[in-house]
Amino acid sequence: MGTTATESVPEPKYWQLRTVLVRTIEQEFHTGEILPNERDLAARFGVARATLRQALDQLELEGRLVRRRGIGTLIAAPRMGIPVAEASGRDTWRIVDCGTGPASANVAKALGLETGVEVHSVRRVRMMAGTAVGTETLFVPVEIMPHVPGFLAESSRARAMLKQFQALPIEGESRAVELGVAEEEQARLLERPPGIPVLVLTTRYAGEDGPLAVAVSTYRADTCKLTFGDSGVEVRAAS
Repeated sequence: MGTTATESVPEPKYWQLRTVLVRTIEQEFHTGEILPNERDLAARFGVARATLRQALDQLELEGRLVRRRGIGTLIAAPRMGIPVAEASGRDTWRIVDCGTGPASANVAKALGLETGVEVHSVRRVRMMAGTAVGTETLFVPVEIMPHVPGFLAESSRARAMLKQFQALPIEGESRAVELGVAEEEQARLLERPPGIPVLVLTTRYAGEDGPLAVAVSTYRADTCKLTFGDSGVEVRAAS
């Protein structure tokens, strides 16, 4: 029997080591413990330190390890469960900014509008236990909320937008999640370097006559898992 192209390509050595390290971490270490230094680990597993670093970098990217300057490499805590349907008592939202302007092609498509139609936007950061875990930008067409006051300070105007949004006659919601990477501005808000993996959650809010609003959220895939309602369904980055 022949092999497929995928089967014929061997796994990189660092990925094989990554698999071994995951098993070792699960069997021998606990959250917060410090891994042995690179020299000792490389000797234990019989690999070059360059290969070991690649494997450790991958595990840090996945949220399994945390590097602390002056301390070493620690076993990371399990991912936090982030309820999507509603905020919990453990978290808060911090308003970043708001504005009104033409919708991008992606936002317009999500709202079923022509590109360039005026929309209000509010950008927020979601905090849990003092840590930024996600960002959200809410977009609402101006025609849906035509009476947003323009004379208020930005933070007050953002709160006025959110209050009006919460009063909209929302008949239903639909959500889609995909894996992405944080662009520079998203990464800054999440207090992480650009390029980290994120879970991108798009929520569409519908009224009786069609779309009312859309919210695009990004959550840190290294520390978060999204939970949906009472079903206990979870979404997280693949290991």
